[in-house]
Parts: sequence; structure tokens; C-alpha cells
Amino acid sequence: MPRVVNAVATKKRRKRLLERAKGYFGNKSRLFKYAREEVRRAGVFAYRDRKRKKTTMRQLWIVRINAACRELGVSYCRFIDAAKKLGISLDRRMLSELAIRDAGAFRAIVEKAKGALA
Repeated sequence: MPRVVNAVATKKRRKRLLERAKGYFGNKSRLFKYAREEVRRAGVFAYRDRKRKKTTMRQLWIVRINAACRELGVSYCRFIDAAKKLGISLDRRMLSELAIRDAGAFRAIVEKAKGALA
């Protein structure tokens, strides 16, 4: 009795994996053995970097807010402290967007915070 070989499923599985490896350099996009390892590694990096992206974006917002605050004569940490004391509940993302897109509104918030510092 011949052994059962499920070639259709194997080919489909391999084709699906090679499709995910499209665009990789050299054998990693063409040979199943190398593509399998590279797709696995890519998944690990993607998982890690989805978490890391949140930290990176927060750092970017803080840098932007700090730069905008220093132009108006106050440091980031003193501004955030004053904003919390005043009950300004805008998060760093929104403050960053205000600093970029609506300088007048951001200036008003910083002036209000400066008043609370004095």
C-alpha cells in the first residue's frame, strides 16, 4: 500500500510562506528553507517594534513640545508641571499637534502655564 502524501497542502503552505517573504534579499525570498526562518524573524521584529513604536512616538512628542516651549521661554518639565496643576488635560500628542499646527493656541496654553509658575 502506498504512503499518503498530501502534496497539495504542502505546496499551498510553502507558497503562502514564500508570498510573505516577497521582497527579501537573495535566497530569503526564493528558497523555502531560508524564507521560513526570515519570515519568523520578521514576525519577531514586527511584534517587538509595535510595542517600541509607542515609546518612540511619545519621545518625539516630548521633543517637539520642549522645542516649542523653549521658544516661548519655559522648559518642558516646568510647563508640564504647571499644566497639571492648572488641570489642563491635553495629552502630549495633542500638545505636540497644537505646537505644530496652531502656534497661537499653544502659545496661549504656555502663557497660562507661565502664569501658574509665577
